[in-house]
Amino acid sequence: MMVMRPHNTDGGLSRGLLLLMSVATGLAVAGNYFAQPLLDLIGRELGIGSSRAALLVTAAQIGYALGLVLLVPLGDLVERRRLAMSLYGATAVFLLVSATAPNGMVLLVSTALTALTSVGAQVVVPFAATLAAPAERGRVVGTVMTGLMLGLLLARTASGALSELGGWRTVYWVTAILMALMTVLLRAFLPRLGGDSGDGRDGGGGGRQSYVGLLRSTAAMFRYEPLLRWRAGIGALSLASFSVLWTALTFLLAGSPYGWSESAIGLFGLAGVVGALTATVAGRLADRGYVQIVSGAGTVLLVASWPALAAGAHSLVLLLVGVIVLDLAHQAVLNSSQNVLYALRPEARNRINSAFMTSLFVGGAVGSALASAVWANSGWTGVCVLGATLSAGTLVLWLLERVTVARATGKPTKDVRNLVRTSTKGE
Repeated sequence: MMVMRPHNTDGGLSRGLLLLMSVATGLAVAGNYFAQPLLDLIGRELGIGSSRAALLVTAAQIGYALGLVLLVPLGDLVERRRLAMSLYGATAVFLLVSATAPNGMVLLVSTALTALTSVGAQVVVPFAATLAAPAERGRVVGTVMTGLMLGLLLARTASGALSELGGWRTVYWVTAILMALMTVLLRAFLPRLGGDSGDGRDGGGGGRQSYVGLLRSTAAMFRYEPLLRWRAGIGALSLASFSVLWTALTFLLAGSPYGWSESAIGLFGLAGVVGALTATVAGRLADRGYVQIVSGAGTVLLVASWPALAAGAHSLVLLLVGVIVLDLAHQAVLNSSQNVLYALRPEARNRINSAFMTSLFVGGAVGSALASAVWANSGWTGVCVLGATLSAGTLVLWLLERVTVARATGKPTKDVRNLVRTSTKGE
């Protein structure tokens, strides 16, 4: 039997534990997307109609946002293995409630609570970054984020398959069992890693903080870390562009000239897997000192993807190319930004992650809302103009960040070490 040690003999994270953490993040985030292709089925069985069933998506979004703000920062205050285990165990319990929900209200509440605790995935990501040797942090973060993105992208496909086998409740039963198993595995193999709530430079006053102080210092990260502000803006616009595509793509493929069924549209989402699998490559490049090249290339490719997507209104090949390029670009921007931010303050990684991911979530939600409104008024052409504009914003912000850093240091900045030195000086 293989022993899953937390570290290799050279001080890096072991492959077995890295795989476990990758699967854990993917499984946790997948639970928030299982209901989306099943809304009509759930609405009919519980007698609530498809429109009320759609509130499950809103409940999941609200729950996840609250979890990012209220729970993820706790990783800097409490022992991190216990926090991860608690969140995963709670998610398993809430999934069981969803599986046995007698009515729509119970399912709505359990969905919100499942999403709230599913942010355990965002505790595991900085956990992995902390366990990794500095020289391999980019690869480790990229690998864990690959697991997270695969969970997000494959959730709908798995949900449809399981529901055909045994109904929509089967999806929740299976996921609950898997999350319970993951809780046991995390307890067995994650090392103990205590939290450290601050050094006084984040507005927390130094020493051990209270929970309220922890939340206050999370917000203060935006004040004390200029790079967090830049990367939060870049990430928010990138995810907004990503969300614009995936929100409006269903409308495009369901209408003329494609006229695809819901199952075919769901399978098209597998094209995003290609982009997710590039996260590890971006991480390896970051480890070699090319983090800014990865960021810049990602923002440029975001912009470049939209002409192909626009032409995809009448060409499946160009549409597929555009989807793959945009997903690849978004992963490059996300992974490089995480590598920049996780190098800033080791003792505050969870708070930085909370602030960054909350910004991304807001960007994604705004992108989805804008996509729906623009589609109704301007169709696919308007959607592509919107997506290209948001993507151009990521490029502009990245260029402005580079100019600001160059002025602060008096010379061009090429790697994470210089970025960190600049960020600690403030603006």
